[in-house]
Amino acid sequence: MIRKSVLSAGALIVLVAGCGGTTGKPGAAAGVVLPLLTSPFWQSYNAYLPKYAKELGVRTLPAVNSNSDPAQQVTDVNNLLTQGVKGIVVSPLDSAAIVAALGQAERKAVPVVAVDVAPEKGKVAMVVRADNRSYGEQACKHIGGKVQAGKVVQLMGDLASINGRDRSEAFRECMKRDYPKIEVLEVATEWKAEKAAAGLTAILNANADLKGVYMQAGGVFLAPTLQTLKGKGLLKPVGDPGHVVIVSNDGIPQEFDAIRKGEIDATVSQPADLYAKYGLSYVKAAMAGKTFQPGPTDHGSTIVKLPNGLLEDQLPAPLVTKDNVDDPQLWGNSVGKSG
Repeated sequence: MIRKSVLSAGALIVLVAGCGGTTGKPGAAAGVVLPLLTSPFWQSYNAYLPKYAKELGVRTLPAVNSNSDPAQQVTDVNNLLTQGVKGIVVSPLDSAAIVAALGQAERKAVPVVAVDVAPEKGKVAMVVRADNRSYGEQACKHIGGKVQAGKVVQLMGDLASINGRDRSEAFRECMKRDYPKIEVLEVATEWKAEKAAAGLTAILNANADLKGVYMQAGGVFLAPTLQTLKGKGLLKPVGDPGHVVIVSNDGIPQEFDAIRKGEIDATVSQPADLYAKYGLSYVKAAMAGKTFQPGPTDHGSTIVKLPNGLLEDQLPAPLVTKDNVDDPQLWGNSVGKSG
């Protein structure tokens, strides 16, 4: 085998030539499976797909929405395989459930790129994701730096998802290690707004002196969190002695507006634009028979080998505060704008 490095769609991709797999043919289509469209984050990701498909020259079928149903997502992948797609980009809802669909794709020699969530096992050409443990760490340090002691709550994502587990574990471990005077309360939400609202309400009923909130998905949790705090008379602006410190994850425009208003303190900007761009870039390369190796890229990330053997391109996800919320390079400030 001959190893060589190529530039593809602005990414440094280390590939191995002559390894077989699906070949990219003119007009070959890729399928895209969305996890849900009720979150502004995924709405933004979906909006970026046609832009980058055109830019990269990737023909895609209309994106399929699995509506937060892991079983439906497996069906959606199988339906795309039946339609004859030559590559699939999927954002797994459940890291274990998606394995069955990956097996079907492998049997048909159709490469799959996983975006945002890594599967527990199975064959994928690449996982395109940010370091989700870093999300929890950054939230912990920002809240811990402002809250000296007391109780904080993390609104956890679905623990069936590696993202939910990574963010939850990292936040919990960081608080225990670095801020021992802070007690961490937890709400299991399964990424559902109504569960976040109900859980936060119960926490506040028993802990009116709550000092901080970590929202693991602002696209789902921002509105119910602000509404719940407001209903309890606890939505105080940043700088007010009664302010509850709030850190989020996603980087959607609504979070940026909340930072500007002083309603929340910070968010970690999860790269919806780069998820779309590099998800499509990698599937295009994989459809052409290319495979990849660990190492640095030229878009500020590193491809790492996960413990389960899969490769993951870990994209940067910066912390956004009032100091940099107006940065035009943040996708949350440009999504939906022309030019």
